[in-house]
Amino acid sequence: MGSRQDGMMIEVSKGKVQTNPIAVVQEKFKEFETNFRAWLAKQSMPVEAAIVTATGAAQGAAIGGIMGTLSSDISASMPAPPPQAALNPQAMASFKQAQALSGGPLVQARNFAVMTGVNAGLSCVMKRIRGTEDIQGSMVAAFGSGAMFSLVSGMGGPNLAANVVTSGLFFALVQGGLFKLGQKFSQPPTEDLFYVRTRSMLSNLGLQNYEKNFKRGLLTDNTLPLLNDSALRDIKIPPGPRLLILDHIRRDPELTKGMQ
Repeated sequence: MGSRQDGMMIEVSKGKVQTNPIAVVQEKFKEFETNFRAWLAKQSMPVEAAIVTATGAAQGAAIGGIMGTLSSDISASMPAPPPQAALNPQAMASFKQAQALSGGPLVQARNFAVMTGVNAGLSCVMKRIRGTEDIQGSMVAAFGSGAMFSLVSGMGGPNLAANVVTSGLFFALVQGGLFKLGQKFSQPPTEDLFYVRTRSMLSNLGLQNYEKNFKRGLLTDNTLPLLNDSALRDIKIPPGPRLLILDHIRRDPELTKGMQ
């Protein structure tokens, strides 16, 4: 006999209970992550920024190390620059850029640690300052990470300041475009914007299945204060859920006050 409880498979056989160790670890990790985020939100901005920067840098170092391992063959096969290239700053800069993008594990770990750490730290600071995570904060963080990546990776070349700014602007534009693209695909359909309070109410009551009934009857958030038994009956909601919905609206003055 088997059953599923809280995302974990529990198997009962001959009086023995077996749990899925992977599911247990996942649950423990989610619990730890939730508690850690709650603790971090209570810290001061410098403390939060420092911790977020360090964790972002560690993640970036791991990713960079893996990428560097995969690209080590490319880096090893690159020929050494001829002596005359040292006399041509532009040629030497191009060679350094190629080395930065195809370096070994340690080089890539360093580059990605700086890039992701700076991005995470600046994103944290901008979110604290602006009170929200928006495209402006995202682009500022991307500019900083791009500029620092250009510095530590040796991609600056002879025109260091110009190349650093150019790299920062490139990162910022790409990040801004990705942010807008993500917003476009993550936003709910336009019609769903009229059922935000309704969806929240039904979710709290465990009646999510009746959201389609509200939409079919065009009972939007603005109609919640006007709801009565007859209106709910017209959209084919059973007596029990009707009583729960009407009682919830009657007991929640803030719900009706905010929509009058």
